[in-house]
Amino acid sequence: MHPKEKPTMAPSDIDLSRPSAARVYDYYLGGAHNFAVDREMAQQAIAMWPDLPLIMQANRAFLRRVVRHCVSAGVRQFLDLGSGIPTAGNVHEVARAAAADARVVYVDTDPVAVAYSRTILGQDPQTTVVQADLRHPDQLLTRPEVTSLLDWNQPVAVMMVAVLHFVPDDDTPAKIITDYRNALAPGSFLVMSHATHEGRPQQADEHRDLYRRTPTPMTMRSRAEVTAFFDGFDLVDPGVVYLPLWRPESLDEVDEHPERFTGLAAVGRKP
Repeated sequence: MHPKEKPTMAPSDIDLSRPSAARVYDYYLGGAHNFAVDREMAQQAIAMWPDLPLIMQANRAFLRRVVRHCVSAGVRQFLDLGSGIPTAGNVHEVARAAAADARVVYVDTDPVAVAYSRTILGQDPQTTVVQADLRHPDQLLTRPEVTSLLDWNQPVAVMMVAVLHFVPDDDTPAKIITDYRNALAPGSFLVMSHATHEGRPQQADEHRDLYRRTPTPMTMRSRAEVTAFFDGFDLVDPGVVYLPLWRPESLDEVDEHPERFTGLAAVGRKP
């Protein structure tokens, strides 16, 4: 796509001079919902860090595994924060393959991601997409689009997959998570994957520098910092681990050097 072209369903005031984290992620996954500026940034990142597409694919594989886990635990409601563009293998497809009555609310701040999501989801009565900022749960959780689909008296899986590292420390991410936790019924889940500088610190620094060009700079965190986000939740085994190590379904998913994935994955259950 030429950098000055826009999808017909997207708002006309999209800024194509700056890449979007959601659209760059779509490119890593092999999607078609990205612009030249996004592909340029992704290609620069891959040149510095050739494993990046593999890391993003491992993140998506974790999402699929954890959605199935939540469904098997009885969850039928999902709130996907920072959802990006729901290309193949996203939450509603995976959940409904296991439970036809699963309901999903997708949330993102990127207007292009939201526009594409609405087009892809169409008139599906069991899904909706909301343009909102996850940093304001008090506003998000009471919106009619959310409350009409999700019942807060029943368990909900709150998905923070590859998104919280775009929330800086100044925005008090721990307080944000606490606000979500307080709204959840017992038996709900917090699902998280998070970029970390552990394992590949030099490449992590270069990656953070690249994301400073976007509206969503990256804050990588340690295992201890990610673990602290699960205060008030019971961590599900195996705890906070590198992406391929969270309940792999086959040995093919386990790399002999899992630290090269530089992404941590964890799931907590509200008692």
